[in-house]
Amino acid sequence: MAKQRNDLNDRLTYLALRLVSMALHCFPVNANLRTAALIGDILFRFDRRHRLRAMEHLRRSFPEYSQEQCLQLTRQSMQHLVMLGVEVLFSTRLIRRDSWRRYIHLHQLGEALDILLRRQSPVILITGHYGNWEVLGYTLATLGFETAAVARPLDNPYINQWLLGVRQQKGQRILDKKGATSEITDILETGGAVAFIADQNAGTKGLFVDFFGRKASTYKSIALLAMRYRAPVVVGYGQRLNNQFDFRIGINDIIHPHQWDEVDDPLRYITQRYTTAIENFIREDPGQYLWAHRRWKTRPKGEPPAENGVA
Repeated sequence: MAKQRNDLNDRLTYLALRLVSMALHCFPVNANLRTAALIGDILFRFDRRHRLRAMEHLRRSFPEYSQEQCLQLTRQSMQHLVMLGVEVLFSTRLIRRDSWRRYIHLHQLGEALDILLRRQSPVILITGHYGNWEVLGYTLATLGFETAAVARPLDNPYINQWLLGVRQQKGQRILDKKGATSEITDILETGGAVAFIADQNAGTKGLFVDFFGRKASTYKSIALLAMRYRAPVVVGYGQRLNNQFDFRIGINDIIHPHQWDEVDDPLRYITQRYTTAIENFIREDPGQYLWAHRRWKTRPKGEPPAENGVA
C-alpha cells in the first residue's frame, strides 16, 4: 500500500522549490551550476548511504581504479545530479529555436534524424542516467520532432505537475510509466517515436545482461516493442561540457530490424546491444553517470548481494 502523503508538506515543499527557482533566475545559469556543484560536494560529504553505494558500483565497474579515483568520480556524480536540477529549470528559457545552437552541439545525428523524419516509421529512443538526459527530448521537441518519453511521476503531485509543464512546454509528451502501455502501442502503430531511460533495474522478471562486467536485470519490454513494430532502436546521450550549460547530443548506436533478424535470440541481442551502447558512452566520462541509483539491485539466482548491501 502506498504511503499516505501529507498534503500540507507537499504544498510547502512545492512553494519552497518555486521560490528557489525564482531566486536562481536572478543569476546567470553557469553561476548557478557552480553553486550546484558546491551543493553536490555537501551531499558527497554527508550523504553516506548514497556515497557508499556509488563507491561500490564504481569499484566493481572499474576494478583498475584506485580508491581515490572512485572517490573523485563519486563526488563528480553527485555534483552532476544537482546540476541537472538547475538545468531543467533553465531549459525553457535558454533552449529555443533561435538560440539552441549556443548550448547544443550535435554529434553523429544524421542517420537518427533521417529515421525520425520518416513520419510513418516507428522508432524507439534510448538513453541512460548520464549527463543531462532531460535535454535530449527537450531539444528534439524544440527542433520540431514529436516524441513521447516514458517516465515515473514524482511523489509530490504539485512539483510533478509543475515540472511536467516545464518538460512538455515545447511539445514533448511525458507518459506515466504506470499504465502507459496502450499509449505506447498507439504511438508506435502510427509511426511515432517513444523514448525510454533504459538503465533501470527491472526486478526478478527482467532479462540479465552484462553491464560493466556484471549481470544487470533489464526490462524486456523495449526489445519486445522493437521486434513487434520493426522499430529501429536509437541509443543517444546528452553529455555536459566543461560543467556548464553546454551539451553534446550524440548517437552512439542504432539497432536496425534486419540486424536482429540474423540472430537466434533477438530479445537478448537487442537488450545486450543497447546496454553495451549505454556503457560505452558512460565510459567516456564516468563522473557524469548516476552511480548512486540501484542498477544492480536484483541479482541472478545463486549470486550473493553486493558488499555492504548497497547494490
